[in-house]
Amino acid sequence: MVRTRARMRKGQLVKASQGLEIEKKYDVDDAAAVPALDRVTGVARTGAPHTAVLEAVYFDTARHILASRRITLRRRTGGTDAGWHLKLPPLESGGTATEPQQRRELHAPLGQPGVVPDSLLVHIQAYLRGAAVAPVVRLETRRTTHALYGEDGVHLADLADDRVTAERLHPGQGEGAGPGGQQQWREWELELVHGGPGLFAPAEELLVQAGARPAGHASKLARALGGEAGGQSTQQGGTPDGSTPDLAAGKKAPAAAVVTVYVAAQIHEILAQDPGVRLEEPESVHNMRSAVRRIRSALAAYRKLYSARPVRHMRDELKWLGQVLGGPRDAEVLLDRLRGHLGELPPSHGVAAASDRVERKVGGAFDDGYRHLQEALRSDRYFRLLDDLEAFRDAPPVRSEAVARGRRESAKAVDKSARRLRRSHKAATRARRGTDHENALHQVRKDAKRLRHVAETAALVRGKRARKVAKAAQRQQKILGDFHDAVIARDLLGAIGSDTEMAAPEAAALTALRTLQAEEMAAAEAKYLKVRRKSRELLRRGVL
Repeated sequence: MVRTRARMRKGQLVKASQGLEIEKKYDVDDAAAVPALDRVTGVARTGAPHTAVLEAVYFDTARHILASRRITLRRRTGGTDAGWHLKLPPLESGGTATEPQQRRELHAPLGQPGVVPDSLLVHIQAYLRGAAVAPVVRLETRRTTHALYGEDGVHLADLADDRVTAERLHPGQGEGAGPGGQQQWREWELELVHGGPGLFAPAEELLVQAGARPAGHASKLARALGGEAGGQSTQQGGTPDGSTPDLAAGKKAPAAAVVTVYVAAQIHEILAQDPGVRLEEPESVHNMRSAVRRIRSALAAYRKLYSARPVRHMRDELKWLGQVLGGPRDAEVLLDRLRGHLGELPPSHGVAAASDRVERKVGGAFDDGYRHLQEALRSDRYFRLLDDLEAFRDAPPVRSEAVARGRRESAKAVDKSARRLRRSHKAATRARRGTDHENALHQVRKDAKRLRHVAETAALVRGKRARKVAKAAQRQQKILGDFHDAVIARDLLGAIGSDTEMAAPEAAALTALRTLQAEEMAAAEAKYLKVRRKSRELLRRGVL
């Protein structure tokens, strides 16, 4: 087995180069001749054929987890792009017999034969979930490439005529496997270089006339593995690559199907953001945290549809992950806020000293939070949560009696969340000014966020009006989020300023910063009350 633990500390991990691969594959018999490709509409000429021998070793887990998700990881020598290649799931639904396949492809240098580069591993940790990868297939491909050029000399596409010999490194009973687990076949791949997707249709017409057939496999690895590369369960809305399923029943869909589709989109987002969080890319933590919160809101709003124990456990684990994500995210937001306000103050030694103190305090909290987050993303607890989420998506624990229509149940869920928001607003208006009032407004913000997420689920079957409710709730959430951020900043500045040995100029700068927070709190509360008045009737009526 090769090692799969990537280094996750900032500055240690070099990012992989990447590009977008857009291609169509065709099965073809040995006797077929490559047609005159300059007959394709838009192609002016073809280059002289070039032949190369490519040797590739494909890596996967013992259960072929990567192949089941249409992910390929290989180390290839020969040709012009020797090195490690990682092909991730399709960016859009595609890769069928009638559509070209679009996949993000990442590259890394050849390095050592048995050590997968960390720059690639970081992108698949959420799929491997602690499992080790090892060589599973060796391919030798004799590739003859035909380049297609346009009138202006632009390199439009390449047609690769591949004669493939595949060897199972752990021979099994794969379809078509010969002695020693070997297979041989021929295929054509038409891959865009600088041309547009409009090239595929006329090219396919010509290739089919020459004896080509749309490929019955998504990749060479899938063909070599045969049935062992089968996809995941597709029950109740799961898809082979783990992407978001469609709501096939539309407005007549049952409530559980509505929840499944909504939750599936958020699972897809968590998996998509995972590499960015590990690489400390901007907004990745925020986006993953938002997806986690959306799932929690949906599970809370529709909990009566499901068996209590598994959903309660999943909500608890999502709360844990949200809190872990919140550590660095909250520190990041606070630091950006205070940096902006410090920049508004007239430059002075006191402002500079206050800035240094804020950077140490909040920057240290960010570093500690991110360190804790990285540890969590490597933990079995996180991986098991991903397993549980996908199990919920593929086979939801729906109560046998829960057969309500999605339109009705989503409307009830929105109305219930809207009533909850109205109650929290009333509580805030009655709360004593000061900490009680601030905490009450924070609860309003949380309830507005929940209403927004529940309205998003309703939008799948209720359309425009539900989206209006979600948008109105989002406006309130955002304004009260600014209010809460100002409260947190004010309290932090108060704690920092309590140092009795602090020089007067620095103390004055921190006081000025606190004054700015108080002003922004007042402005945010006034804006919230105005926005609430405008949206009160919409939120009262809900989505009915």
